[in-house]
Amino acid sequence: MSNPEPVLLGRKRTLPACPNPLFLKWLTELRDEAREKGLKIQYTYQKAINSLNKYPLPLRDAKEAKILQNFGDVICKILDSKLQQYHTEHGQDSPVHALPEGVSSPGRSDNNKAPPTKKNNAREKEGGGEKKKKKREYVPQKGSGGYAVLLTLYRQSQMPGSKGFMFKMELQAEAQHLCNKSFAVPDLGSKYTAWSSVATLVQRNLLVKTHSPARYSLTQEGVSLAQRLDSVEPGSKAGPHVIGDEEEEEEEGGPAVVDLTCSGGGGDDDDDDEDEEEQENDIIQLTQPMNEVLSRGCLLPGTYDIVLCVDFIETTGGSHHRKHELVKELQTNGVHFDVRKLNVGDFLWVAREKVAPMSAAGRELVLDFVIERKRMDDLCGSIIDGRFKEQKFRLKRCGLRKPIYLVEEQGKAAAHLSLPEKTLQQAIVNTQVVDGFFVKRVQDVRESAAYLSIMTRYLTKVYQNRTLVCRSRERDGDPDCDDDPRSCSLMSFAEFNYGAIKNKSQTVREAFARQLMQVSGLSGDRAAAILERYSTPHSLLKTYDKCKSEAQKEKLLSTIQYGRLNRKLGPALSRTLYQLYCSNGALY
Repeated sequence: MSNPEPVLLGRKRTLPACPNPLFLKWLTELRDEAREKGLKIQYTYQKAINSLNKYPLPLRDAKEAKILQNFGDVICKILDSKLQQYHTEHGQDSPVHALPEGVSSPGRSDNNKAPPTKKNNAREKEGGGEKKKKKREYVPQKGSGGYAVLLTLYRQSQMPGSKGFMFKMELQAEAQHLCNKSFAVPDLGSKYTAWSSVATLVQRNLLVKTHSPARYSLTQEGVSLAQRLDSVEPGSKAGPHVIGDEEEEEEEGGPAVVDLTCSGGGGDDDDDDEDEEEQENDIIQLTQPMNEVLSRGCLLPGTYDIVLCVDFIETTGGSHHRKHELVKELQTNGVHFDVRKLNVGDFLWVAREKVAPMSAAGRELVLDFVIERKRMDDLCGSIIDGRFKEQKFRLKRCGLRKPIYLVEEQGKAAAHLSLPEKTLQQAIVNTQVVDGFFVKRVQDVRESAAYLSIMTRYLTKVYQNRTLVCRSRERDGDPDCDDDPRSCSLMSFAEFNYGAIKNKSQTVREAFARQLMQVSGLSGDRAAAILERYSTPHSLLKTYDKCKSEAQKEKLLSTIQYGRLNRKLGPALSRTLYQLYCSNGALY
């Protein structure tokens, strides 16, 4: 019996040529160019190529291609510009459904292939009979962001009294000297900073991110890897031998690896230079470029400008004439100001790093002054709806040590408001005497602008010869900052503004504080005093349960002291809070 003929699998007919070879050629060039640069848009171009190959009709222009899947406005605009250039070079009557002479067709077989992926590569190797390579351990490249973060967290955890985690700003400041790139400013032409590698560390279970604001700590795997990196870092003159690149790993999936056992090679000169830098930290200002010094977490005298930041609410909406007058007065007085969204306060000042034109924006550190501006009618409304107490509480907790209330008295306008003028004046006095704010009284918008101008010039003079060090919001500011003519520590604007968001996710302690302040007669100072002893409602209720009698429960909070005068809460407020948290029925 004769052997049966082998069965032929796959297509038996050849595919017809694409009726739009010019568009196909241009899309193929765009895809190949994106693939060479490692851009993810190569996959979008590939999808568009697949759609074009399936479309059997000729297209007159790119607008008609919008009916195809994966053809968006951007791709159509690019094709239109290329088509216009084609007509300019070859004439308006040149055919668009045929390639010029001497130009080869891109072909369907090549264009139907998607860009290679890790899975496809693995399958091809298995199908070709090649031996599967063992997956190499991920180790960040020396001088990269991941390398610096791992080493910094490990060394901090080995210090006596370590808290076991670090916040973002302090981690960036401590890790910067171990990294070749900036954690804050991306390189020219790139959107990635050294901090981008933190996502890779989290994904590979080397780093854990918890809480809000974020706290970063090492996992057991991270500790093990950081320990090995630390053992190589101080004693090796040659340094680790680098295989791969960390940024390529993030874009293309290829791991960046370091051979920790290699001690020879071509890195001797670079590492000798790094050792010299570590030994000459005391003269770093003379041996390193200015941008490297700034990237280490401080702004040196002469490298920054003092800029007034104005909340956009102060320039838009409401009385257009009055708000336009404020901007006009500031411009007339020659004040360098910037309008932006402020989550707390109406005015503040930042030290903005000087950068070259057309380069990335410089860093900004917030000075310890913030101003809340109040007209008498606005003050009256905020007292009635309860915003006044909440605003003062948020200003106290924003991290800036010198909050200021700027009150516009508006002549005799206070006599015609919903609240008596004496009540408003008493509220202003309480803000200064009880809450500890500095209160500046002015008559109108023009005087407000004059005060802001004077303050801007004063702060420029005060800070002009100081070195400004970036600190985390969780670290207290230096109380002797004003007395030291050389340096002071300040928060970054980004961290300050994020920490002042009104409706962000709250901790139990913060929600408890807001709840307490809704009680009549319970100010921010009194709420803070209660929170020092009972940080959550649970701890307060637990203490109530331990009391032996009702009278003892009612007087539990009466002896708590608050404010600068150490006054006691008193039995009346203590009884009210006991009834609020321990009564089963409604309160009358």
